[in-house]
Amino acid sequence: MTLTPPPLRNDCFSLPAGVDWTPVDEALALLRERLQRVVSSEELPLTTAAGRILAADVIANRSNPALPNTAVDGYGFAGPIAEGTHVLPLMPGRAAAGLAYEGAVPAGQAIRILTGAALPDGVDTVILEEDVTLGAAEIAFHGPLKRGANTREAGEDVTSGAVILPAGRVLTPADLALAAAAGISQVQVYLPLRVGVLSTGDELCEVGEAAAAGQIYDANRPMLLALLRQMGFVPVDLGRVVDDRDALRARLDTAAAQVDVILTSGGASAGDEDHVSALLRESGALQEWRIALKPGRPLALAMWQGVPIFGLPGNPVAALVCTLIFARPAMGQMAGANWHQPQGFDLPAAFAKHKKPGRREYLRARVRQGQVEVFKSEGSGRISGLSWAEGLVELADGGAQIQPGDLVRYIPYSAFNL
Repeated sequence: MTLTPPPLRNDCFSLPAGVDWTPVDEALALLRERLQRVVSSEELPLTTAAGRILAADVIANRSNPALPNTAVDGYGFAGPIAEGTHVLPLMPGRAAAGLAYEGAVPAGQAIRILTGAALPDGVDTVILEEDVTLGAAEIAFHGPLKRGANTREAGEDVTSGAVILPAGRVLTPADLALAAAAGISQVQVYLPLRVGVLSTGDELCEVGEAAAAGQIYDANRPMLLALLRQMGFVPVDLGRVVDDRDALRARLDTAAAQVDVILTSGGASAGDEDHVSALLRESGALQEWRIALKPGRPLALAMWQGVPIFGLPGNPVAALVCTLIFARPAMGQMAGANWHQPQGFDLPAAFAKHKKPGRREYLRARVRQGQVEVFKSEGSGRISGLSWAEGLVELADGGAQIQPGDLVRYIPYSAFNL
């Protein structure tokens, strides 16, 4: 089965009339509502599917356990067993995992049974071997013991025909174990989302080159390519383009034939040299969302030859925040996954801060001794804070006066699959 998605509408990024500053939650809701899957699917062997996104529900072919079995090494018989001392004759042979016991165990007798073995006919209860005194051909133990003790029922974990993994789930190693136990050998998954990363600006040069006066090294592209790889997408390096509209147009034309989504950094505002926004505005497919957010307020969203473009700020701190908060869940949905909501935790602050109302703020942060520290400077040019941090503190849209010990929402980078 191959699933082919419909093309995205060219107006999928348009805001409702009258919208000026867009709150973060409204921007996320609009992205979630308007973006859709852009990749097709393929069938893969289960053993090669880790990290891929399920395109169809996985339905168990077999119950787990397939048969009632024992959870311990011990002796099996028919229960329940009353209080007191009991002596039971021991049947010859034993039941072991993978070796069916031929015959039945009569009432009032016991059989040696090992962990994972299917329960022989006549056995529904098992006593641990540590609770038994073994004789020549009999066992002695104390009751009481309820019927079903130390056993597993057939299908108590998974029932044949049940959905065990839903479409849209990113397959984990544990999911592969579950699917294998349920008799699954092949799964339908989406093709990986291919995401191109393009840097723009005359001021940029490559690491390893000699930087001329006024030039800076391109920090965004290495960061974004690595982020995409860790998020499970296929990163495509589109290089960098100088501030030349024709060169940018040619690079976008080439990229549109190679990737499913494009991330650009720099040139997304309204200045004289902001050629990304100018070129996209010419195409008639640009939407400039002014997000009530710090850092990273301007977010350019557009379509180029049917390919969505996220125009990220040029500042690495703002580019990272916009990628994590907006591009990450949007790209996940375009890749066929369920909408990604990062899991945050309320932890005591190890800092003080006065926050004005009107926009959401994200601070570079990490946890030490159970408290959340924030980077010494909120300056968006301090790239070292990205490396120092292990997550973000999210401060809500309203005003706040935070004192040490107050609870704040901490979102670790791991919540974004990093």
